Amino acid sequence: MAEAATKKTPTSLWAKHAFFEKNSIWLVIGILIVVAIGGLVEIVPLFYLKSTIEKVSGVRPWTPLELAGRNIYVREGCYNCHSQMIRPLRDEVERYGHYSLAAESMYDHPFQWGSKRTGPDLARVGNKYSDEWQRQHLADPRSVVPGSIMPGYPFLARTRLKGEYIAEDLSTQAELGVPYSPEMVENALADLRAQADPNADADALDERYPGAQQRDFDGNPALLSEADALIAYLQALGTMVDFKLYDDKANVR
Repeated sequence: MAEAATKKTPTSLWAKHAFFEKNSIWLVIGILIVVAIGGLVEIVPLFYLKSTIEKVSGVRPWTPLELAGRNIYVREGCYNCHSQMIRPLRDEVERYGHYSLAAESMYDHPFQWGSKRTGPDLARVGNKYSDEWQRQHLADPRSVVPGSIMPGYPFLARTRLKGEYIAEDLSTQAELGVPYSPEMVENALADLRAQADPNADADALDERYPGAQQRDFDGNPALLSEADALIAYLQALGTMVDFKLYDDKANVR
């Protein structure tokens, strides 16, 4: 009896499969149902989870000056050659530092993750080089990296930073979920100017953006330039998280 049942099983299975294989419309409907169930299992939890990104101590929104620099970074297409995503592979960690955390980009719209690297990854470039090195590199990349194929951006140091609309920029970011408070928006222009002026009172800036670096980034105190903003952004990349709190063996450069 057992053998007979076993012999009948392939036939019965074939009969069930044959129905779908001979009726393409029902096969398509069946595929759509299976895909829909799988999609719902993946998507539905996202509607009741407040966030899928675990917050990490130290990560804060960009200061107005850093945000302006980030806008310039995107405008000039820097992301086409430089990713900001260190993968958890030994060669990448040894070269660039601790692998990237999702929380580090949680306030980026759009984020700068990617796999395209004509130049090095910039996720940990903050404070790796001096402001002077960054200025030279932007003006004439081959003066500091002889084999570089990066084009020069000397005009950034000569172009006045247009910060008149930075408050509106913060408001837009707030609409996208970045926790900019009304106080931050109201003081956006003042904070932008204060961060690039080493003689300005930075207490309020530091209270709103803990750990923000304040100095004349472009080396020209007479002009608040686009170079000021871009260098401020670059020098902040990868500096907000103390990875020693998470991994004593982290090799952050």
